[in-house]
Amino acid sequence: MSRNLCLTRQCLGLVTRIECAIRPLAGDTGMWTLLFAAGMAGEQPSAIKAQGPFHGPFVAESILDTIVESLTLHGYELADDPQIWCLHLQAQLREINGGRCRNLNG
Repeated sequence: MSRNLCLTRQCLGLVTRIECAIRPLAGDTGMWTLLFAAGMAGEQPSAIKAQGPFHGPFVAESILDTIVESLTLHGYELADDPQIWCLHLQAQLREINGGRCRNLNG
């Protein structure tokens, strides 16, 4: 599975979008996180979340596979759309890494 995904669901003429990304955490510890941005297509994301940390990218990919399976059961479909909220996800990753660095140094 790709480390960047976009899922969409159309309901009552509105398109809901979820972008997912798997990224390594800072510090070369082998820890990875899942990042999610969700909202209405054509707008800014209304929610940004992270899950993890996970020991390695394959564990994170396995968790993402499970999440995607669940979302497809709820009407979401994988889309070939480019990621439009990647800067929001990058900001979330920076925030997580900043907190990790403070915890490691404190």
